[in-house]
Amino acid sequence: MNSAELLVDGFGRVREVVHEAVEGLTPEQLAERLDDDANSIAWLIWHLARVQDDHVSDVAGLEQVWTAQDWHGRFELPFPVRAIGYGHDTKAVASVRVDSAALLTGYYDAVHEQTIAFVRGLSAADLERVVDEAWTPAVTLGVRLVSVIADDLQHAGQAAFIRGILLRR
Repeated sequence: MNSAELLVDGFGRVREVVHEAVEGLTPEQLAERLDDDANSIAWLIWHLARVQDDHVSDVAGLEQVWTAQDWHGRFELPFPVRAIGYGHDTKAVASVRVDSAALLTGYYDAVHEQTIAFVRGLSAADLERVVDEAWTPAVTLGVRLVSVIADDLQHAGQAAFIRGILLRR
């Protein structure tokens, strides 16, 4: 297995958990919060997809799927078009409501397709390219992509945990 295949596998695992976390849930369940300050499943999946879209499109030199395919119009959220969820307060989290799980998985799948198309062709040398010098040490493409996978899996796991609680009630 080469580096690109490893990344494809990692992003594929994110996709699996995203789909499992939302499958069969109602809009009310997707928006439900375990307490007044908790994230909802809808917010978590929207946020992880936005982060992946933002970070991967940046390093790939591509337009975000969010704008290129008018997902921002389909979601109709009360945020600036570039919002990805960082710094959202409880009111912003509560405003992420969707009509169906299919909207969340549709957007994630579109982001996933663009991500896989990009990472599939990467070489080991490509992964050494510095993409962010604001950190010490500077962040390479490989580190950025692994960071996105790790962050996405954490949020997808949180959504799966909330799903489990909701389905036991």
